[in-house]
Amino acid sequence: MTKDINRKVLTRGTRVANALRTAELEVLKGNRSGRVYKKPSTYGKSRTKSTRKLLKDYGHKLRGGQLYRASAAGEAPARRTGALRLQWSAGVEKVGTSSNKTEIVTYIESNTPYAQYLEKGTAKMQPRPYMEKIKEQAAPEICKILNEDYS
Repeated sequence: MTKDINRKVLTRGTRVANALRTAELEVLKGNRSGRVYKKPSTYGKSRTKSTRKLLKDYGHKLRGGQLYRASAAGEAPARRTGALRLQWSAGVEKVGTSSNKTEIVTYIESNTPYAQYLEKGTAKMQPRPYMEKIKEQAAPEICKILNEDYS
């Protein structure tokens, strides 16, 4: 019976990681309210529907290229390339196991090198916090998973 419960603990850890990943996808999608910028390296490319919508907020003449709206300070980061939103890894690790209990740590982490700069900010940029928002959004689902009966 102990082996069965320990297996269920690991399974629930994986489900918690999936809940965190789903919350991360939700937090990092959608529109933002910051400044409008021209995307680097898009000169001469055709204008997209989203670029045409942002032209009036750009404030400059656009001679080719594409535009995007950045996030404002305090908002979750805006999506320019999509790398932050898509490059995450999840894990479930055993941190303690004895004959009658199993302890695990479940996590998701970004594989992008600039994720911490967005979360905490830099000398030139205000923070764009998203980690707490992910935890808050995933909390109800995580509580539901962890409070299920082991029978």
